[in-house]
Amino acid sequence: MSDTRDSAPRIVHVVVPEGVDDPLRVSGGNVYDLALCRGLTDLGWDVRMLRSASGGFATTAVLSRLPDGAVVVIDGLLAVEAPDALERESGRLRMVVLAHMVAASVAPEHERAAAADRERRALDAAAGVVVTSRWTRDELVSEGLSHPDRIVVALPGVERVPATVASPGGTRLLCVGAVAPHKGQDVLLRALAGLDDRQNWTCTLAGSLDVDPDFVAALMTVAEAAGLGERIRFAGVLMGSRLADAYAAADLLVAPSRAESFGMAVAEALAHGIPVLASRVGGLPEAVDGSGAGILVPPDDPWALRVVLQQWWSDAGRRSALKAEAMRTRCSAPGWHETAESIATVLSDVASGHAVHASSRRRA
Repeated sequence: MSDTRDSAPRIVHVVVPEGVDDPLRVSGGNVYDLALCRGLTDLGWDVRMLRSASGGFATTAVLSRLPDGAVVVIDGLLAVEAPDALERESGRLRMVVLAHMVAASVAPEHERAAAADRERRALDAAAGVVVTSRWTRDELVSEGLSHPDRIVVALPGVERVPATVASPGGTRLLCVGAVAPHKGQDVLLRALAGLDDRQNWTCTLAGSLDVDPDFVAALMTVAEAAGLGERIRFAGVLMGSRLADAYAAADLLVAPSRAESFGMAVAEALAHGIPVLASRVGGLPEAVDGSGAGILVPPDDPWALRVVLQQWWSDAGRRSALKAEAMRTRCSAPGWHETAESIATVLSDVASGHAVHASSRRRA
């Protein structure tokens, strides 16, 4: 563990997207970046957060203004847009890339090879790479984008929150995430449209409605056509106490994503003692690892979701068992303090002029 309290505060420059704290642009990556800055500050680091617009030019300018020898954490989405800058500055800056996802994997098919080349160059130019899930590490390695010994896994933390109380029928569903195709809310709606009307369920979709307005409009049309308009609530972005209230009023979190590097909403639900129904894709199995309160189904499969939801509502004993397991394991996930400690160790090595060698650490 890294402890900087006994010495003068070390300075770390954290380069983040300019909308990192915009409530209308909430994302797992932004939440992680902000929590990391708070956590490093609590550990005694002098954190200097630098906001950068996307596109590469702004990140290039930010890096060029930093003093020689500066320790820098760069959000991966910004880093892969500026590989030239990272290569140019690698001799004078001590840079760590924080990769929330495999950026090349979300590029359009015809741009994927070029995107992978940019990502590989950016990661190679850094002194080390921190990723937010074992799945992301394995993907970077399998795609030849980085070497496993240069990658350290620092799982997202969770806040210690009160446990929720289940309703008798388990009818309150919650889905958290930007309403967009990769989050799979359309799969969930197709599953719900085929359910027996006798179930008095409700479903809250909590997440930005501005990422893909056409997708949102199509979902609302599907909900109305299926007669689900009064059961499905498009809540928009929820933060702070409003998001806490949404978790408090949920019996089951549903994460029907088509792609997910980890699934922070899943970890947060489990921290509230809420069972989870999620797609078996990306890092979602990792987010429920160690808890018997997670049910995994194939991605993009409304029939599988529907079957599990029918079983959930028809078997009170199964619901109780899943709730009990969620309550048993809800405090087992790392807190943000532990996440920050893992990254502080990396930064201490980098600040001392040492390259990151993950193989010398306890692997995640």
